[in-house]
Amino acid sequence: MLIVAERINSSRKAINEAVLSGDAGIIRHEAKIQADAGADFVDVNAGTFMGEELERLKWIVEVVQDTVTTPLCIDSPDAEVIGGILPLVEKPPMVNSITLEPSRLDAILPLAAEHGARVIALCQSPEGLAETADRKVRMAHELVEKAEQAGMPQDFLYVDPLVYPVATDPLSAVATLDAIAAIKKEIPGVHTICGLTNVSHGVPERKLFNRTFLVAAIVRGLDSAILDPTDKKLFGAMKAALALMGEDEYCLEFIEAYREGRIG
Repeated sequence: MLIVAERINSSRKAINEAVLSGDAGIIRHEAKIQADAGADFVDVNAGTFMGEELERLKWIVEVVQDTVTTPLCIDSPDAEVIGGILPLVEKPPMVNSITLEPSRLDAILPLAAEHGARVIALCQSPEGLAETADRKVRMAHELVEKAEQAGMPQDFLYVDPLVYPVATDPLSAVATLDAIAAIKKEIPGVHTICGLTNVSHGVPERKLFNRTFLVAAIVRGLDSAILDPTDKKLFGAMKAALALMGEDEYCLEFIEAYREGRIG
């Protein structure tokens, strides 16, 4: 299970304030605790700094790379920002994200392919978001086709079917779970990914919803996720689900994580 750690995002008040004040200590702390918790990629986002996003993100990237060796996930919808950051990364990164919208697809995909980056591909088109499982799967096929035309291996593509809050769209979780299963069956060379927190907007006990959805998604074939690896209950639910699905022989990874205190 590939983990993209989500905590270094300027939409979080503590991160926003740290970037504004130049407090590298907070960024270093966030990078280290996520790397230590098992992150495969550390997501870096400065999207709230309109007009300053590139320069702010350059600073974050410098601090994170000076702190941990974990590869970065460059999180921006802006091709100029992606293009400005990719030459600075020290290890093959991930890009978050492309859609079927030409302004993002045609500009970001070639940059990612040029730099050997993995790419998160959202099931979203100029006509709107994919709400049904069938539409999500159709968009996934289109995204894979576009990526292949750009010379990107299927193994480098992470399709996000996009789950929406169940508080406002009661069938969104089911549609996303069905889409994950269909994508893994119909396009076995690509990965599936999701941002867990979307599913729980507007409900109490959001963390309970997040980890329950994660377990259900793993059962349907999800093999990567954008999440907070320092959340011990979430991390434990993930490790238990992987063991139950036969992806952790003799539960050795679960036992190791338990002994290290990473499961709560």
